[in-house]
Amino acid sequence: MDATVTLGYGNESVEIEIKGAASVETILPKPMSEITDLPEAFRRSVEEGAIGGKTLKNTIAAEDDVTIVVSDITRSWMHQDKVMPLLVSYLHDRIGVPYENMVIVIALGTHRKSTEEEFRRICSAEVCNKVKVVDHDCDAPDLMYVGTTSRGTEVMVNPLVVGRKVIVMGGTVHHMMAGFGGGRKNLLPGVAGRKTIRQNHERALDPDKAMTDARVGCCKLRDNPIHEDMMEAAHLVNADFGINLVVASSGVHSGIFSGDMDLAWEASCDYQRNCYEIPVPQEADIVLCSSGGYPKDMNLYQGCKGMLNAMRALRPGGTMLWTCKCPEGGGTPDYFNWLEPLKEGRLEQALRADFTIGGYIFFLTVEQLNKAAHVYTLTELDPKMVEPMGMEAGQDLTELVKKIDFTGKKVYVLPFAGRVVPV
Repeated sequence: MDATVTLGYGNESVEIEIKGAASVETILPKPMSEITDLPEAFRRSVEEGAIGGKTLKNTIAAEDDVTIVVSDITRSWMHQDKVMPLLVSYLHDRIGVPYENMVIVIALGTHRKSTEEEFRRICSAEVCNKVKVVDHDCDAPDLMYVGTTSRGTEVMVNPLVVGRKVIVMGGTVHHMMAGFGGGRKNLLPGVAGRKTIRQNHERALDPDKAMTDARVGCCKLRDNPIHEDMMEAAHLVNADFGINLVVASSGVHSGIFSGDMDLAWEASCDYQRNCYEIPVPQEADIVLCSSGGYPKDMNLYQGCKGMLNAMRALRPGGTMLWTCKCPEGGGTPDYFNWLEPLKEGRLEQALRADFTIGGYIFFLTVEQLNKAAHVYTLTELDPKMVEPMGMEAGQDLTELVKKIDFTGKKVYVLPFAGRVVPV
């Protein structure tokens, strides 16, 4: 069987010719409805459609100081810039909250600071001209202690989420550690201290074995120690209202789930499951996948999510071709520092001794890459740098495709691997 497939790569797309395969199947999300009247969908979600009976009008009063926590530029696929003006206008025009009583905190976690241009891309220029927008700083000296979870995580958070009314806006998508992103994750790690984030995330490692804890991973919520710890931390902050966005693969909003912080987020997870968890009858010999283009492949820290999802559809010892541009390299300052302990055969020991988020994402990426016999990666990353991780990288797609023999092989194609989860 011959076929030509298209995969996203940065802000562009590339074509791959498949020749002589036994079968070629494209794994796509189930069709999602698309919101055609976003202002009305938003209004309905915070009023009569509010989940848990918790409307925005009954939660926020005109005299309140209001903090809006929103995801950073790495989540710009959720198009929060289209919803933020609706929220700010509603607070100001319908409820009567003065603009000067509002502040928007970008939930960076341990990510790099935003640029002024990114503030506008996250919140819209309109909102930035009316409301103060600030980055969270996980190392700030004025973080406030709000309690300790039952697992021992000491919860330090941005002071702007303490003693004020807090609205959390996030995009719900599958997550490689927390099961699903969004909701409580905008508080931990979003506006938490570095030590708090480390204490939570280091639970990703199995307590007894040199591997990821089997309870941690994409789709997993029940008994997931990272997720359950995040939920406890979020309750210590006591966020007042949640707005959860689900986006179709076209990039258009499909659902807005607002209301009670927990219930609205859980409803968005159920909706996400129904659309993006795709059953596959058997694993393939070859998987061709894209992390989904920009911003999902802006760096390896973010882009690896596509590979991790796609690896679920590949048989052990199979072959993968993965497009992940990574113009920002590893994505965190320490990401490639973990190459040395990897080369020395002590990566797991080094990570346990000095756990960082970037280090764990590096560890998980290496762990999954080595399930395949060959992973050919179209990327701007230095091929020699990433070779020890288990991938053969290059910027010449033709040369990479030449290394793959499709003859008689079962092939899966995942154009939106950053979103689609084969199960």
